[in-house]
Amino acid sequence: MRKIAFVLSVVGLVACKKQTVSLKFLNEYVVKDSLIIDNTVVGGISGIDFYNNNYYMVVDDATNPRILIGDIIVKSDSIQSVNFEKVIVVDTTSQFTKNHVLDLESIFVDKGTINLVSEGSIRYKKDPSIFEINADGSFKSQVEIPSYFKATSKAKPKHNGVFESSSKSFDGKGFWVAMEAPLEADGEEPTFHETQSPIRITYFDNESKKATKQFAYQLEKIDKPAKGNVNLNGTTAILEYQKNHFFIIERAYQSGYGSHGNVVRIFKASINDTSTNTLEIQSLKNEKYTPLKKELLLDFSTVENQLTDGIIDNIEAITFGPILQNGNKSLILAADDNFQLYGKQLNQFLLLEIEEK
Repeated sequence: MRKIAFVLSVVGLVACKKQTVSLKFLNEYVVKDSLIIDNTVVGGISGIDFYNNNYYMVVDDATNPRILIGDIIVKSDSIQSVNFEKVIVVDTTSQFTKNHVLDLESIFVDKGTINLVSEGSIRYKKDPSIFEINADGSFKSQVEIPSYFKATSKAKPKHNGVFESSSKSFDGKGFWVAMEAPLEADGEEPTFHETQSPIRITYFDNESKKATKQFAYQLEKIDKPAKGNVNLNGTTAILEYQKNHFFIIERAYQSGYGSHGNVVRIFKASINDTSTNTLEIQSLKNEKYTPLKKELLLDFSTVENQLTDGIIDNIEAITFGPILQNGNKSLILAADDNFQLYGKQLNQFLLLEIEEK
């Protein structure tokens, strides 16, 4: 009966029009390395969604794209365990999947249909994609995307920087998909000085399966000194928690810092009457526009002393968690450990409290 306690955290937010929101870190749970479920390794978790009393987690593994289904047990406002119960292997034999690189980065489940978001491979001229699969992993249908997102477009999307995150819309009528890095036609990648570095967050209507509106979101600059050749920042996860209000995770990664190369922050971003619908704008460099209003809610550097070895890892997933003991809603975040290919990383799960006043 524990799963009934979720009572859809989202529902409790419908009537909530409180003026301020803040986030409080509660605890961390780390899944052990090299855990095996259905003959596959647990790791590479790049997206998470809660649906029908289960957590669906997409695995970023282009050689064996798959979904983990399980439960996250929260007691006394603390994650007690993460249980993996089933694996769905994404069918790679359909014509669609043969024609695409399945660099899966996000997942959401709606009315029993599993929706996946892939970055594709810009380097190999394979388009990013949004597509639906059935419960057995078989391909169902794809969603039409604006032409400037395609691999060979004049807008020049960045390899490994296109579709990174998604969220079901708060009203249930569509969904949002966000980029990780700017199109070259829109701006620069974030660096150590202030730049125009907007990513696009696009809304797709459930009925038409087409993009109907879009907004720009400005990425933060990089603050830590450079120690290596890799210094980047991008959006890794989004969640619409009220209509036109989002939690957005930005993750900066810098090489040369070992296991401490990530800077992870959660922002509140809001659409208002001044926000520009950028859907028909081919290049944001050449147009005036107003991006989403944003506000920092949580910088994980402030809670590193509460994390394993002081590490905030590669956080790429966010979803609603259970109702807490005090009646507040919660969030669950998860990290992509890259299967330990680049050194020590963690299968890290985090529990946060949503405080509203």
